[in-house]
Amino acid sequence: MAGRIRQSDVEEVKARTNIADIVGDYVALKSAGVGSLKGLCPFHDERSPSFHVRPQVGFYHCFGCGESGDVYSFLQKMDHVTFAEAVERLAARIGFSLHYEDGGPAAAEVGNRARLIAANAAAEEFFRERLGAPEAEAARRFLGERGFDPAAAERFGVGFAPNSWDALGAHLRGRGFSAEELAASGLVSTGERGSAYDRFRGRVIWPIRDVTGQTVGFGARRLFDDDKGPKYLNTPETAIYHKAQVLYGLDLAKREIGRSHRVVVVEGYTDVMACHLAGVDTAVATCGTSFGVDHIKVLRRVLGDDNGLGEVVFTFDPDEAGQKAALRAFGEERRFAAQTYVAVGPEGLDPCDLRLAQGDAAVRRMVDTKRPMFDFVIRQALGKYDLETVEGRVAALRECAPIVAGIRDAALRPGYTRQLARMLGAELGEVQSAVQAALRHPAAQGGPGQARGETGGRDRPGQQGVGQQRPGQQGAGQRRAEQEHEAPRAPEVSLSSIGSDPATRLEREALMAVLQYPQHVGHERAVAVSHAGFSNASLAVVRDAVAANVDSYAAPGWLERVVNDVPAPFRALTLQLSVAPIPARDEAGAAVFATSVTASMLDRDLLRRKADALGRLQRTDQSDREALAAIQRELVQIDAERARLRGE
Repeated sequence: MAGRIRQSDVEEVKARTNIADIVGDYVALKSAGVGSLKGLCPFHDERSPSFHVRPQVGFYHCFGCGESGDVYSFLQKMDHVTFAEAVERLAARIGFSLHYEDGGPAAAEVGNRARLIAANAAAEEFFRERLGAPEAEAARRFLGERGFDPAAAERFGVGFAPNSWDALGAHLRGRGFSAEELAASGLVSTGERGSAYDRFRGRVIWPIRDVTGQTVGFGARRLFDDDKGPKYLNTPETAIYHKAQVLYGLDLAKREIGRSHRVVVVEGYTDVMACHLAGVDTAVATCGTSFGVDHIKVLRRVLGDDNGLGEVVFTFDPDEAGQKAALRAFGEERRFAAQTYVAVGPEGLDPCDLRLAQGDAAVRRMVDTKRPMFDFVIRQALGKYDLETVEGRVAALRECAPIVAGIRDAALRPGYTRQLARMLGAELGEVQSAVQAALRHPAAQGGPGQARGETGGRDRPGQQGVGQQRPGQQGAGQRRAEQEHEAPRAPEVSLSSIGSDPATRLEREALMAVLQYPQHVGHERAVAVSHAGFSNASLAVVRDAVAANVDSYAAPGWLERVVNDVPAPFRALTLQLSVAPIPARDEAGAAVFATSVTASMLDRDLLRRKADALGRLQRTDQSDREALAAIQRELVQIDAERARLRGE
């Protein structure tokens, strides 16, 4: 088995990797000032972005939940990989050959997740090659009948699983994958007698990729009448495939979603293909499960869903199943800051059938003529009642009033209230009273919110219930420590807890400049700042760690050594200082900031030293001319240094 990765290789891979590129595969990042990016935190739900990335220093930090680290820890936490697997993945990304301490390049065994990824990649290659075989005629005909030519199949990686019990398994075993790895990847199943067989047989195959583009599973559609399995079959839950967290097509759509702040959620693989081929490049679909909370979390990060300006468009079939899907989506609608819509094709055609019948323009037109989700849901609800009867109108009002009351934008409620009154043929005042009652007592109404157990309003991302604590807060940690008869951990220090008086602010900004902009501060000034007097005890701890490592200032891994040197309660503060935005618009402004704030810090320290020297001068025996002269020379030197600083 390969040994420990050589440390110099670890540092080299990190130095060659832009952390913003890696984080950007998961989070839509936007500028947060010079050299700083921000986005919605991938580790907790939030309405406004508090997750900051500093590519120049190679760190990220969330000011909301406290998660922080470098590019390796980000991958470890996001994809649940080991440190070695994170290094190996990034090395492969940049084409860097790793070496291990027992000699030689990486050879055979890597982490379990990497092996499962490799098995899926090999399976995708196998399926794609088989699509051109004579036995795949039914698969090619299936695709052709739906308007997909070989170029489209190639673009989306569509393949064919031979109608064989062991074609894939034998192929992958020949490629060096073990039976255990094939079972763990979900590519083979085990029969009642313990024999393994291919999970996908005689089916069209779509690769399902994560947001980074790695194939983590497959979706398969039945082709032959003698196949008694389900019409659609997916990879089972594995260490790398979780159907509630993946969206088909997201790897292809994420850039355009982030740019346009729009996502179109369709119902199937062929609908995604049809939309993309028709020019709707933001289409995605769930994989064998209904659209849920975890999908929303993924999309909000990619959308940059923090300002209410984005659009989430759902397409649903007009049948009963489609209506149920629409109501489920509506039940979670308020988890989005973006506006939600529903697009329904003419005559109830889904995107794939619509493209076949009327062409690409019709698919684009269907999305462009979307309706607000609330309008769609209200009409669906009214359709269940006989509005010609008093009883039907009362029951419809009882169901629809909470829907109108649940509209986030209060400016829209009066319009929907009037629209509901017209649809019901009811008095406006009667409908207004019902909506107001639903606003006052949401749990007492039979609206969609109640199905999720809401008792006083809907949950919002990032909110904490009464008495709840975030994971890792002191209360939970202290109870756990008491149960284990251990001393509770010291509370973490953060920027928000150190105060904001003028002296603290100057010390804080000086450390931010030293940590974030070594190219503008320089070694000599960093040494001077690290030996200056600090009035804030917490910031003084960070200063001492800088002083301990100042000899290697700005060298690769320098900041990481500073972070590791501070006591554990001060690490969050150190990371925050290394990523916090500065008041500058461009690199020139950053240079001015770094120079001026460190100069002010040193000037303050020189002023303190001057006051100390003047005090000593006053206390010195006037007959001790040598001591007096030394103090005078010190004062002259201090004044000269202050003049030099002010002249910069």
